[in-house]
Amino acid sequence: MRTTVTLDPDVESLLRNEVRRRGEPFKQILNDAIRRGLKLRRTPREPYRPLTFDMGPPAVDLTKALALAAELEDEELLRRYERAR
Repeated sequence: MRTTVTLDPDVESLLRNEVRRRGEPFKQILNDAIRRGLKLRRTPREPYRPLTFDMGPPAVDLTKALALAAELEDEELLRRYERAR
């Protein structure tokens, strides 16, 4: 099949470098790259599982953590306001 594709300059440069390196026709290099790229998408990936560690029970009561954070932020804003005066 014949079609027209507009390549970004960096992609064209990568393909031209591969043509020089492998000594194969541009068409073949382009088709191989597209095949590899499309095959990679078909393989199902394993879901990301972050490492977790048991840190034990919390050292402080976290039931009012948001209220504490808001109070600390308010105090910092007041300090900044006082310095600016």
